[in-house]
Amino acid sequence: MTEEFNGINYDKLMERALKHVVIEALRIAADEGLPGESHFYISFKTNHPDVRMSSDLLNRYPEDMTIVLQHQFANLMLSDNYFEVDLSFNGVPHTLRIPYESITYFADPHARFALSFSVPEETGTPSAEAAAAAETAKKVSGGGAEVVSIETFRKNK
Repeated sequence: MTEEFNGINYDKLMERALKHVVIEALRIAADEGLPGESHFYISFKTNHPDVRMSSDLLNRYPEDMTIVLQHQFANLMLSDNYFEVDLSFNGVPHTLRIPYESITYFADPHARFALSFSVPEETGTPSAEAAAAAETAKKVSGGGAEVVSIETFRKNK
């Protein structure tokens, strides 16, 4: 019997489980603050329909953006489908609402931990912004950060 089983989408299950790691890390940061030297790099698709950010930022980052949660962020709040955070860009405060499904990359360089998520089918490759964030995380962590991509777990087609 060589028929391929297509009943369960394990790719989506795996992606959801890995996104849950990001959500729990954000929850810890919201509830307890960032421990020690931990900080987060988060890349996301700004053109996702549920992203909320100022038109000024959206004009500057029409497709992708990477934020860093370290010392200067406030009001980190989580909901079932997104998180919100207040950040300052060039001295101007902004509130960003970032849906979890728009996240393409998450890293804590201090912990040498990173996750890369698949991107929408129409682009086919990770964004340049997410790739740059991954390289930055590796450099900051002394080259020891290993990016775990959901693609690692996909079956060859």
